[in-house]
Amino acid sequence: MPVNDLVGLIITILLGLVVVIIALVLLTGRGSFLIAGFNTLPEEEKEKFDRQALCRFMGKITLPIGVLMPLVAIGGILQVAWLSVLYALIVVSLTIFAIVYSNTGHRFRK
Repeated sequence: MPVNDLVGLIITILLGLVVVIIALVLLTGRGSFLIAGFNTLPEEEKEKFDRQALCRFMGKITLPIGVLMPLVAIGGILQVAWLSVLYALIVVSLTIFAIVYSNTGHRFRK
């Protein structure tokens, strides 16, 4: 295995671990400051939301993104381009689902 491939794998594993740690913080119901858009709301608007439920939902969305992140490097090492495409499709699909699900139906309102 060339050094460049090994470095790429190590970097994606480390980045994946950071994303997994963020997901675990969110899964505990804490870390609402990590959710973009929510952390910029005024405090009186934040009180209208169930912070723990929103954090847990975002943690469930973020966890597979972090766990599967090394697929990009593994696809490059094995020269299997569809692994990177698969990862990109998973990330885009989860992101679209999270945006639609969290912004419709007032699911996270108190």
